[in-house]
Amino acid sequence: MDTMRTKFIFITGGVLSSLGKGLASAAIGALLESRGLKVTFQKLDPYINVDPGTMNPYQHGEVFVTDDGAETDLDLGHYERFTHAVMGKANNFTTGQVYETVIRKERRGDYLGKTIQVIPHITDEIKSRILSLAGRADIAIVEIGGTVGDIEGQPFLEAIRQLKSDLGRQNVLYIHLTLVPYLRASGEMKTKPTQHSVKALREIGIQPDILLCRTERFLSKEIKGKIALFCNVEKDAVITAKDVESIYEVPLLFHQEGLDDKIIELLNIWTGAPHLEKWEEVVERIRNPRDQVLVGMVGKYVELVESYKSLNEALAHGGIANECKVNIRFIDSEELEKERIGTLLNGLDCVLVPGGFGDRGIEGKILAASYARKSGIPFLGICLGMQTAIVSFARDVCGLDRANSTEFDPQTPHPVICLMPDQVGVEVKGATMRLGAYPCILQEGTLAWRIYGCREIYERHRHRYEVNNAYREVLSRHGLVLSGLSPDGRLVEMVEIQDHPWFLGCQFHPEFKSRPMKAHPIFREFVRAAQHYKHRQEPEGPASAASS
Repeated sequence: MDTMRTKFIFITGGVLSSLGKGLASAAIGALLESRGLKVTFQKLDPYINVDPGTMNPYQHGEVFVTDDGAETDLDLGHYERFTHAVMGKANNFTTGQVYETVIRKERRGDYLGKTIQVIPHITDEIKSRILSLAGRADIAIVEIGGTVGDIEGQPFLEAIRQLKSDLGRQNVLYIHLTLVPYLRASGEMKTKPTQHSVKALREIGIQPDILLCRTERFLSKEIKGKIALFCNVEKDAVITAKDVESIYEVPLLFHQEGLDDKIIELLNIWTGAPHLEKWEEVVERIRNPRDQVLVGMVGKYVELVESYKSLNEALAHGGIANECKVNIRFIDSEELEKERIGTLLNGLDCVLVPGGFGDRGIEGKILAASYARKSGIPFLGICLGMQTAIVSFARDVCGLDRANSTEFDPQTPHPVICLMPDQVGVEVKGATMRLGAYPCILQEGTLAWRIYGCREIYERHRHRYEVNNAYREVLSRHGLVLSGLSPDGRLVEMVEIQDHPWFLGCQFHPEFKSRPMKAHPIFREFVRAAQHYKHRQEPEGPASAASS
């Protein structure tokens, strides 16, 4: 593809954070893809961290891992779920990475003694990274993190301002996401926040071409006209970004508002008509499920749902595949003590223990795995969740008293989970785990084999600890099936229990590869198992009850 063919859409946000720039970007990508265009994405994060890998989930939310091992912003998960684009290291960068690169160049003498400044050196590095997308797709959608007016975001906005002159007006489009609040007391929609947000953007030289107005209600023609007048955009470029029940309705809403037509008009692109039938089917299944199940997610970061964003969406995808609504009960693993376990886990149709780091709440996760194993309820343990399931099995079934992971108890007499050999001596925390997609060989005849329907799979990882090979024999002898191994047989990737209806643990993160139109097979079958379990527990009816 000719690099000059790639056109750039820049998404900015104003008024306040968390308006949904990532979702808007993904939905725009879905619309353009439905018209036959190839899209790619990039997220620019203004924070100083090199990447989000070492950040607390309560501050940043989920860390999304790509095939090539990048620890990235959770918005890259939205991009992959809404389109066929596959993200990598080039699709997310931060202020920290930019300054690190520029300083390294300065130390090497690359700038030939010049005074290094934000303009042009920092902005040139930002532009260079953006332009690395050229030639990869017809459209590159670039989301600038933060809010217009933030100090740390100014170099990014200056860089994208320059790119309109560098690339030409028909190759660059600015879309600004803003807020139009509805005041219930007066029954009015207020446009002033949007006017001020656009004013701030224009002060630094960027005139938005399209406005996405986040709001509770559809904007009237009068409101759209007022916004267009005061913000210097065309009336049909004021788009209602109304709140919806499901995020997968957003592409359909944007199409209804004419957003994709406006984009291709302004970028002077010819495309075919959009094919949105699959999106309509997804929304139909979400709105009209034939069944519902209750998943108990036993985690450490349950107070912030964004910490498990991909996991929540993967469960929803499993529900879509089974025409089933998936309800989630978030359970704080710290509160899951023995005397309360029956209360907190009562009424569930399945139990899921996700990943995490640190020893806080670990015993609660171990108890949840024990409860699921003993009660016969479907269980899925992911990464740390698999490790806690193995610890539980070692203690309860193998009789290994005080079995544990060396991550939580370095003095445990039975370290069934231990640090990976190549992690010994590693002191730097950032980007040093086992990261990215690795192959796994499945054992024929196992639950894992039946779920995937093939021998070799590739899944994304993010961990430092693994099953201790010294304990593989005793675990297997007592009924733990090592159903997935690395090709060299050194690493345990998947485990299950022989005499349990549905008990699966995986060292990798299957949620990162799930999509609404193609649910990951693990989540598809997990939800199906929850349905079967639920209906087995239901009373057979008045006649059977009377006879008993």
